[in-house]
Amino acid sequence: MARSTNRPAPIKLRGMPIELDVYEGAETITNRHFQRFRMPEFEKIYLPDSVRPFTDADPVGTRELLIDDNRSAVSREPCLTIDSTDFYFSVKGIGSTTSPFSRQLFKKEEISSLLGKSSSGVKDRIMNPKDTEKFPRYLTGELWSRGCPYGSQGLEFASIAMKAAEMSDASTTSIHGFRIAPLVKIVKLPPALQEEVTQVYWYRRFKQEMVQEARLIPSNVRIYFHSDWTIGDDTGELFDFFRIDDNEKAMDFLKNFVKSGIAILTLFVRSMRNNEDGTYTGLDFYDVWLDKDAVLAPDGTIFWADLEGLQEITIGGRDRAELGFNIEENMEHQIYRSLYEFMYAYEQIERERTKRFGHTTDRKIQFEYLLRDALKDDEIVDLHRSPDSLELVIGNILGEEKLTRRFTILDW
Repeated sequence: MARSTNRPAPIKLRGMPIELDVYEGAETITNRHFQRFRMPEFEKIYLPDSVRPFTDADPVGTRELLIDDNRSAVSREPCLTIDSTDFYFSVKGIGSTTSPFSRQLFKKEEISSLLGKSSSGVKDRIMNPKDTEKFPRYLTGELWSRGCPYGSQGLEFASIAMKAAEMSDASTTSIHGFRIAPLVKIVKLPPALQEEVTQVYWYRRFKQEMVQEARLIPSNVRIYFHSDWTIGDDTGELFDFFRIDDNEKAMDFLKNFVKSGIAILTLFVRSMRNNEDGTYTGLDFYDVWLDKDAVLAPDGTIFWADLEGLQEITIGGRDRAELGFNIEENMEHQIYRSLYEFMYAYEQIERERTKRFGHTTDRKIQFEYLLRDALKDDEIVDLHRSPDSLELVIGNILGEEKLTRRFTILDW
């Protein structure tokens, strides 16, 4: 996709380089939004040298990426531009360097000790003294987090992520304002490789299909955790990296942060459907969190990256309270789940803005101004101002006024 001559040069991501072997995948599942595009690099398997003992296949090449979190890697330079945002190639499921039941780095001896007699050839190759890899990284067969093998990815979780990714609109990165880092393809590992690596397990063996996720992410900067660069670590460094060098850029960054953050707080009503029986189905968060599972684009927009934790739930409306949570209770619960992390990060950005550029104003006046600017075109959330409070007026994509909820976001 051509780049406008008026756009700044793309940002090169930072991180520890890793050179991965490239293999042919067994089979791919493609996001429906990307089926018309030819994207061969998204159909490969990317594995570290330390996986070579587990396969007789020869790599078709190598590729240098950057280590991202525990089991992912990302390209240094962008590969695609969508809606004026640069996206970087990301692969999830490249193996881990750390044992699942300690903080110790993997050693060849530990991996070899887990293999049975039938894998004697693999053991010999693992212990080959010519292999001098300093920090070996392994896929394992340890059943981890329900549908996931430690260090890799399982088809069940990847399929959940794909279902969420395909709920996006034509831009491929938005579910009615909730921004996502799109999963492009699920790439299945060759069966022979799966059979060997799943022999490596401590307690429970993963018995489903193993895959990698080929994704697009707008950066490797997270809110607090799972990245070497976060808002919480050094907000000043974040401003430098994202080239926020004047107050106007800082205000635009804050506006985008607020706009996308409010969408995270109201995900269910942005994805809901009426089941015509008094119940509603929509997306909720399962074992994923704003502080570690979302990434920041250079313009301040928060994109949800780990889509496997976006799962559909069904709850009752006002007339089906016997189902447990009704829709109003769920809306409030979803707001509180991420509200503190959102506000804490907002505060760090705002403090850095005033430190650098001045233009100090009352904290609540500033936040109300940004909310009004950020939400003026939002299809779900409006604002209601009273003498003593500012409320979010939360609707839904179905336009059902009886399900509107108000939530106090500021007190005066």
